[in-house]
Amino acid sequence: MTPDIINAAFEFGAGLMCLINIRRLYIDKEVRGYSKWVFAFFTSWGIWNLYYYPHLGQWWSFWGGLSICGTNFIWLGMAIYYGRKDDSEKTTDSCCHG
Repeated sequence: MTPDIINAAFEFGAGLMCLINIRRLYIDKEVRGYSKWVFAFFTSWGIWNLYYYPHLGQWWSFWGGLSICGTNFIWLGMAIYYGRKDDSEKTTDSCCHG
């Protein structure tokens, strides 16, 4: 096994772990307990890796990194969607409960 394949296995594993967050957000339909700074850091690192891995010729790691970035962006889209839904419900609730 090459270091690229070993690293790719970790990258793909991380992508699968991100699916757990996606599933949890889908079930809860509520965004809780996350920091936008942590999300921004790891997403920017993932985007950097999409440049860096091909530069090194590590194509397996590139595809694994793509799985992490893809799942992060799916989660982000869902977080924005459910976050806006939460904001509109809070506005509606506060206006109706004098």
